[in-house]
Amino acid sequence: MNPLVHLFLAAFFSVVPMVVYLVIIWWMDRYEREPFWLVSLNFLWGATGAIIFGIIGSVIMGLGVSEFIYQFANESDAGTLQNLAGAVIVAPFIEELTKGFFLLIVALSRHFDGPVDGAVYGGAVGLGFGMTENFLYFLSFPQDYVGLITLIIIRTLFSAVLHCCTQAVFGAAIGYAKFRGFLAKMIVIPLGLGIAMFMHFTWNLTVSFNSTALIGFVFMIFSVIIIFVVFQFAVHHEGKIILRELTDEANTTGYIPKEHLMHLPFTSKRFKKGWLASNINQRDYVKTAVKLAIRKNQVKSMKSGSQTAYLREIDSLRNRIYSLLFRQ
Repeated sequence: MNPLVHLFLAAFFSVVPMVVYLVIIWWMDRYEREPFWLVSLNFLWGATGAIIFGIIGSVIMGLGVSEFIYQFANESDAGTLQNLAGAVIVAPFIEELTKGFFLLIVALSRHFDGPVDGAVYGGAVGLGFGMTENFLYFLSFPQDYVGLITLIIIRTLFSAVLHCCTQAVFGAAIGYAKFRGFLAKMIVIPLGLGIAMFMHFTWNLTVSFNSTALIGFVFMIFSVIIIFVVFQFAVHHEGKIILRELTDEANTTGYIPKEHLMHLPFTSKRFKKGWLASNINQRDYVKTAVKLAIRKNQVKSMKSGSQTAYLREIDSLRNRIYSLLFRQ
């Protein structure tokens, strides 16, 4: 295989599928899509920072694991056990930590509004990690077309998707706990990370042996299906929250005209023409109203001492809506 062709194939099939996956995940968050620049920043962290710190952490932890193995295992078995431990112990632990670290920082952002947002940001981190990891695997693979294509298929459809799924789970856990109390945070966030590590462990363990590889592929297929269904349910629930909060706003404050409830909460109707006056910025109005609904729902889960900044934002959003609708 020509080295330039090999480089092109490695770059193309590591980058393009992950970017396509990224756009699909972002698009699926249909009620309140996250800023694509922030989603891309999470993707970039996965592709660079998480990889770099993952390598450093794996080397450090791997040395400790290797020392332990050589202390208790036969010399003939030590090398095999060391490789297996690196795949099923070191990689799940270190990689999920380095990928997830950035999510904890992004969770401080006002753009991080709940489980759906967390799943999108986490999925982006995982896809970035999978992209770089795939590129390194493809580039180091012996120059054999059939073998390379097989590797591309397996890693694109399964290994990289694993990284997306594990961090989507962790991100969703962070999003669920963000607006709840300290006890919920201490339980749900570590639980989400533990599930991510367990998924990674199960995949790496099963595909390490020919006899159990099929179990690994089946496990990943069912994991993707379950996560997809839960994600769709969460998105649907988010839509119901928006409808409920905007209905309350229309009935109590009057900032949202009741006739707009036929359009605002529904992604298929909100950007149609004719239900708003032509001089109103429709995109700005929809975005502001949806954000108002989400902030109102978030405040209900927060302790009174943490509500001040969000209540101020709610007032600001109402004023913005009033300006858009009535000060033309």
